[in-house]
Amino acid sequence: MKKIGITGVNGFVGQHLFNTLLRDKNNSIIPFRRDFFENELKMDDFVENCDVIVHLAGLNRSNSEEDIYNTNISLTKALISSLDRTNSKPHIIFASSTQEYLNNVYGESKKICRLNLKDWSQLNNSIFTGLIVPNVFGPFGIPFYNSFISTFSYQLINNDKPEIKSDSEVNLIYIDELISEITDVINHPVTDEFYKIKHTSSRKVTEVLNLLKSFKDEYIDNGQIPQVKLNSFELNLFNTFRSYISKKTFPRNYTQHIDDRGSFVEIMRAGTAGQSSYSTTLPGVTRGNHYHTRKIERFAVISGLASIKLRKIDSDEIIEYILDGKSPSYVDMPVWYTHNITNIGNTELITLFWINEPYNSEDSDTFFIKV
Repeated sequence: MKKIGITGVNGFVGQHLFNTLLRDKNNSIIPFRRDFFENELKMDDFVENCDVIVHLAGLNRSNSEEDIYNTNISLTKALISSLDRTNSKPHIIFASSTQEYLNNVYGESKKICRLNLKDWSQLNNSIFTGLIVPNVFGPFGIPFYNSFISTFSYQLINNDKPEIKSDSEVNLIYIDELISEITDVINHPVTDEFYKIKHTSSRKVTEVLNLLKSFKDEYIDNGQIPQVKLNSFELNLFNTFRSYISKKTFPRNYTQHIDDRGSFVEIMRAGTAGQSSYSTTLPGVTRGNHYHTRKIERFAVISGLASIKLRKIDSDEIIEYILDGKSPSYVDMPVWYTHNITNIGNTELITLFWINEPYNSEDSDTFFIKV
């Protein structure tokens, strides 16, 4: 079993890496807290227990450039000091940035940290991988901090107007793609002080904003799934966008057309293909208790009384929606939220499901964990 420590585990990249590594039973994640940097005993205990340390902790933005520089340098120095005190030689993986190429304090601080760790590894005959990471985006990034995509998504959903300061072309990588690169380096250690991670897409800022605006119009305002192909930049962007939607958005009611024949309800309108299915559930029975990392999924209750519960897998907060088939409505499942549906009525529950890709047992993107 490989013992892995992650500094910055509560940050954007750290959370995604932690949640992904948890799925592999061959990994043991060594707990880390930010205050370890200020406590030599706790820091040393952490370092001594790690086979691999992924050093992600740092400061991206601040009102003070001096604060950014000093914070990033001091955190790396604290790690190196602990390595020296404990005579530990784990594989160090450091996440630097393509900002190293630019004339800014953040990029300069990351470069110095990378070179300091490289020097330490050479002196101690230890494995060091210095990752050069392009602009990262994905669900749950912090608006106004991690990515302009997070900021634009948050602003559009909250009816604010995004502003473009520079309509440049940006090289991007989706968070799941970056995590795949990091886990590959963990599993196949490589000494490389300048391990350049290739971007997976390039888009002008206006192009990204126009796509996000179209998601707002189609999905938020009209309840329609936009045209997003499987394994595409557009799908990754859409999953990022919808991660900022308030949970109060759901359930959303359907429009019922009633006449002397009965009623008619349009269940789904989408610009993309998918798989439709339905289930019947007996009173008191629960289905689900799993999450997805890329799939778009809709639950529509058309008969009976249901409780739909969701929980972000690294949170204890449970969100519950009550859906009644007498007033047909639906809930869309956000990525990284485990979810289930329970028949809480006295009659059979009938639920329609739509998901944007057919089920594939060899790549199901379905991970079981109780809500």
